[in-house]
Amino acid sequence: MDQFERTRRLLGDGAMDRLSASRVAVFGVGGVGGHAAEALARSGVGAIELFDDDRVSLTNLNRQIVATHATLGRYKADAMAERLRDISPDAEIVAHRMFYMPQNAGEVDLSRFDYVVDAVDTVAAKLELAERATRLGVPVICALGAGNRLDPTRLRVADLYETSGCPLARVMRREARRRGVERLKVVFSSEPAIQPLPPREGAEEGVHAARRAVPASNAFVPAAMGLLLAREVVCDLTRTQRAAEGRP
Repeated sequence: MDQFERTRRLLGDGAMDRLSASRVAVFGVGGVGGHAAEALARSGVGAIELFDDDRVSLTNLNRQIVATHATLGRYKADAMAERLRDISPDAEIVAHRMFYMPQNAGEVDLSRFDYVVDAVDTVAAKLELAERATRLGVPVICALGAGNRLDPTRLRVADLYETSGCPLARVMRREARRRGVERLKVVFSSEPAIQPLPPREGAEEGVHAARRAVPASNAFVPAAMGLLLAREVVCDLTRTQRAAEGRP
């Protein structure tokens, strides 16, 4: 029995062969990226590389698929890689303990990948990934703000320059244009951000608490955004094959 049989019945043999031969990079395996990575593994992607240097903390348990009480304190990339290998034993899963930034971006050869998923949470890293991937002609999709929102039905897939209502998108549009990035597929929320209550004293953990203000979050918006990212990757990687088979 083929574990991907039900997906195969939707996409066809050629598309599944294409997914099996594809290598996808997922930058950031938190609330959004973790769900994207798992959906890619469950869809039959043959090689997935994970980039993240954060550890699982208690406050990740409300939304991150990699976060359980058993994984507390572990590097997210390592724990996620272990989970994906258990889901798809024949896939090549590689974990990189790396916080991707312009200063170390040269250490990653993006040209090796068939697709790049940006689920990091710093503007500098997002812009660096978009610029480098665009220059190399590697397809890339970017997750915009999922925090401080409650409604997953307000998520949209669009080009960056067609987004509205997202403060992060506004910053990304300005800076991406300056870098010559003319097109960038993104997943964003059209829901106005909710003003979160202040955190209780000592409530926040992890690298984000020291780096910037931490947004409020929930179990469903980041997960839905991650699944939309994975859906776009799978459809883009298999679209040529589906068209050849007469599929829409």
